[in-house]
Amino acid sequence: MSITIRRARKEDCPRLLELITELAIYEKAPHDVTVTLEHFTESGFGKNPVWWTFVAEENGIIQGFALYYIRYSTWKGQAMYLEDILVTESARGKGVGKSLFDRLIEEAKERKFNRIIWQVLEWNEPAINFYKKYNAEFDPEWVNCQVYV
Repeated sequence: MSITIRRARKEDCPRLLELITELAIYEKAPHDVTVTLEHFTESGFGKNPVWWTFVAEENGIIQGFALYYIRYSTWKGQAMYLEDILVTESARGKGVGKSLFDRLIEEAKERKFNRIIWQVLEWNEPAINFYKKYNAEFDPEWVNCQVYV
């Protein structure tokens, strides 16, 4: 498998949304994807982007992506927040996720972030095992919270 890791382009947004839907199905929440293509595209490629993405491409087809944004801590400064990383089912187990994650680490170093932060569902053992290969720290102390407005 010959995979190229590159920055996403505006025209990649429809495929990225397909993969986001695939991720939502895997996470048992397909109806929770409510973002429109317009909003998604504007948020990443408009005048003030709030997210950035690397894609894994094989023969012109995006097989995976890693989307991040900047998170700020009053204690530690800027960090990369990995919102989603996904490799489509047919491309899993071939090093695509590793290539994407390694590129994220490079990007974090280039942008002088001192850490990468993300969440993983407690039942997602394949992802947890993947992150353990990077010596990730798992923090059971914090509770996720949200308010819909």
